Amino acid sequence: MMVPCLIAAAASAFASMPVNADDACPKILDRSFRSLQRGDEHSLCDYAGKVLLVVNTASFCGYTDQYEGLEALQRRYGERGLVVLGFPSNDFGRQEPGSDDEIAEFCRTTYGVRFPMFSKSRVVGDGANALFVDLARLSGEQPRWNFHKYLIGRRGNTVRSFASAVAPADSGLVSVLEDLLAQRP
Repeated sequence: MMVPCLIAAAASAFASMPVNADDACPKILDRSFRSLQRGDEHSLCDYAGKVLLVVNTASFCGYTDQYEGLEALQRRYGERGLVVLGFPSNDFGRQEPGSDDEIAEFCRTTYGVRFPMFSKSRVVGDGANALFVDLARLSGEQPRWNFHKYLIGRRGNTVRSFASAVAPADSGLVSVLEDLLAQRP
């Protein structure tokens, strides 16, 4: 039986973080994670100049069907510079108990997920993924449940936070996304 997800309060904030002078990779992206789909280390610096939608995901949550909306956003806006990044986590309600291989298979076969996803990690508390620690600090909002979303601007200096209950197709999220895509790197 699926444990219902709690609705997190909607919140957003703007913040800035400097860019590394050496390589033009925003500090927020200056880190690597293991790819869920391929198993190799992948640098987030490869996404410098893109608008990123970073999401903590789970396979057995009431919000799991948001995978479909996230994939639709990637298809619709990918050519304009959007990259959705998924980070599976078992932090909330133990709704992501599977191995990386099981999660990858579930996402591919159930929702046709093709956007980049990374190995399961913690997103809150002790041992939390450093990207999520920084995103929470910059936005003033940490994930309170699965499918919390962060939009990061092309220069890495704008971070907006969207609660789990905010669907990928939500007009407020899409409006901010389109504004960020309109900005040139």
